Amino acid sequence: MPKRTVRAAVTFCAAVSLAAITGTASSAPATSPPSTHAVKHQAAGQPAIVDCFWHAQVRPTDFILACGDGNSRLTSLQWSHWHPDSAVATGFNVVNDCKPYCAAGKFHSYAVIVRLEDPQPWKKHPELSHYTQISLVYTKGKPDGFERWVDLPLWN
Repeated sequence: MPKRTVRAAVTFCAAVSLAAITGTASSAPATSPPSTHAVKHQAAGQPAIVDCFWHAQVRPTDFILACGDGNSRLTSLQWSHWHPDSAVATGFNVVNDCKPYCAAGKFHSYAVIVRLEDPQPWKKHPELSHYTQISLVYTKGKPDGFERWVDLPLWN
């Protein structure tokens, strides 16, 4: 393949990636910091989960796992409990198969059980506690290359 064609292909892919990231970030709804009520509720022993936009959430229905590209997210979360030491939900992990590459990939949904654990003080707001560990258990199928049980750290 001529160098010019390779360079054009690389430039095109970079532009598409940048447009996708910019479009995702700019189309995301603006959210406000936790209300005073939410802060008091969390201070009373209810940890939060911190999202990609550094907002503390309690019992979210959706949560992005892959902040950089949005290629993995949790949806339709239904929380059976949210306690000071752990939280458990059922829902779906929607994952891009990135075949042949992520921009052309297809999203697939996999049923999961979600468990949040190991609450710690949040560095941004030390008076608030947030979960630092997430576990996913795939109950009906799983993405290629994934184990049935996946443990991941959450950001601080």
